Amino acid sequence: MGLIVLRRLWFVIVTFFFWHLSYAQSEEKDLQGDFELELQFDNRFFFKDGLYESQERNFLSLAAQPEYNLEWGKGNHIFKISLFGRWDQHDDNRTHFDVRELYYQRVKNNWELSIGLKKVFWGVTESVHLVDVINQTDQVESFDGEQKLGQPMVHYSNLTNFGNFELFYLPYQRKRQFPAREGRVRFPEVVEREDFDIDSDMEEWRPSFAFRWSHYFGPVDIGISHFYGVGREPLFTGLGTESQEFFYPIMNQTGIDVQAVTGPMLWKVESIYRDTEFQDFLALAVGAEYTFSNIASKGLDIGVLLEYLYDERDDLAISGFANDLFIATRLAFNDVNSTEILGGMVYDLDHKSRLFSVETSRRIGDSWKVEIEARIFDNLQEAEFLHFFRDDSFLQFGLSKFF
Repeated sequence: MGLIVLRRLWFVIVTFFFWHLSYAQSEEKDLQGDFELELQFDNRFFFKDGLYESQERNFLSLAAQPEYNLEWGKGNHIFKISLFGRWDQHDDNRTHFDVRELYYQRVKNNWELSIGLKKVFWGVTESVHLVDVINQTDQVESFDGEQKLGQPMVHYSNLTNFGNFELFYLPYQRKRQFPAREGRVRFPEVVEREDFDIDSDMEEWRPSFAFRWSHYFGPVDIGISHFYGVGREPLFTGLGTESQEFFYPIMNQTGIDVQAVTGPMLWKVESIYRDTEFQDFLALAVGAEYTFSNIASKGLDIGVLLEYLYDERDDLAISGFANDLFIATRLAFNDVNSTEILGGMVYDLDHKSRLFSVETSRRIGDSWKVEIEARIFDNLQEAEFLHFFRDDSFLQFGLSKFF
């Protein structure tokens, strides 16, 4: 987000907050504030030299994420601010700052209203989150798209006997940032935010709108959503050629996500249909997770995951998952250190390529946490979108301190 836009949003929201806070202090005496800070050291090591000139193999970085929450009026008024910043040794674009959340929320009876920058997550499957369309991906932070940028919005939610109804007004589109020239997991040509056009005369100020209904029926949770506006996923045409273009289309996307629990088995489905001027397609993720609980009475839970991924765009799918199987296992030790391991593989049924991943975390004492992540690309074919990253397998070590 441009600095001027960020300053304006900051001024409006903070001015409103302090005005409301002064009113609250005159009416209520139950202000409750909570400050948290996470400091993180990361080292990401790539097993091979980069495909492109100036790429490094070892990347050190430092990150900080302060967060402040304030509640008053018996929890009916909430103010939250969450910031994120990272310094990276080589990748200038990965050295960045973002306002993850900065919003005021009013809660009354069965409805909530939030105004500001916020993160909203939709989805149930493990390998992809097809229906998750509100926030822009922080591409330089994570390969798997789990990290998101803060999204300016007005968010209204109403919980009724017929389900939870949510409405979103999204006045500003945030563009995705990709790695710089020295960065890894990038395209042959370096692409910057300003290289991407938006298919509208209003550019970033083209508003978007979204609706979601969610409810449960016994063991089944269901969500149905629709999004209209600027797509969060960019389109690439002629990548690596003289006629290459990068832009964000205007789209309609209808999605459904379903999760059902039957004993130790968890069933999951996500599906979307996206309609733009340039492409229409259906995508699907369906799978199950079975958990073996308390193995040998030691508290160990072992989950076995299997998901099938389909995307009508085939090799043009930016995720690379067009006709794939995701097979994984999850180990939760349920110990005092919250030790967890998730290891899996995405197997392409058409090209026989494989993407291996391992994520593990463990607390050390009351305020430290160690995390290890690995991504390994194997047998990627030239026709695949992920072929650009074929030499970018890496191992990452992270150490966090919480205050």
